Amino acid sequence: MPRPLLSVILIAKNEAHDIEDCLKSVAFADEWIVVDSGSTDATVEIARGLGAQVSVTPDWPGFGPQKNRALALARGDWVLSLDADERVGEALASQIRAVLAADGDGHAGYELSRLSSFCGQWMRHGDWYPDRVLRLFRREAGRFTDDLVHERVVVQGRVGRLGGELLHLTMPDLDDALDKMNRYTRGRAQDRVRAGRRGGLGSALSHGAWAFVRSYLLKRGFLDGRLGFVLAVYIAEGTYYRYLKMAWPAATPARPD
Repeated sequence: MPRPLLSVILIAKNEAHDIEDCLKSVAFADEWIVVDSGSTDATVEIARGLGAQVSVTPDWPGFGPQKNRALALARGDWVLSLDADERVGEALASQIRAVLAADGDGHAGYELSRLSSFCGQWMRHGDWYPDRVLRLFRREAGRFTDDLVHERVVVQGRVGRLGGELLHLTMPDLDDALDKMNRYTRGRAQDRVRAGRRGGLGSALSHGAWAFVRSYLLKRGFLDGRLGFVLAVYIAEGTYYRYLKMAWPAATPARPD
């Protein structure tokens, strides 16, 4: 069997509401790898029904290590990493196909421009845009960092940038946003403590205030209207709690659910 050109990898848990649209947006790929961490809904069945190779893991080591598990299963020359709540837009899909046809055009990886929604609105200013994420890379040239959350791809070689947008349908309402804040600030605090960093009340207040100024004023989050203000407050609050949790870190890593 010839080796596939493009492998799509993603990790999931209880993503039945998202995974079908995600995988359909990359129907042009040659291989789809899903690593599931114990879904209790129809995530596994939907993914397999769409032709994905699904591996179920009994444990949860954190986002970075789990994505490296998915990467280890991929066979393609190139890998595209997605989250279940992301969609590859048509313009971006065309860009990816062109890059593959040119065998990377001398690059080892490519950054994508991610456009995220917050409470149902696309956010085109502030900290969230433009959100450059390195997601397309030569399989043998890249790997994920071992961070529990906010992991990133590290590649050996030149990195380019593609046009089009990666659509990120995150945080449909405030309940979901607040739940994610709690889980992700816990994981990020654990990563920083593990790296020798420390936090406290003073650093939480100063970094939180700066996060609001940066997102709302310097990066013009106010142009996104009322939700631009809400998002800037949300980012500031998340920063505040992250630094507090660095002083009193939790014992268990953040999970995707």
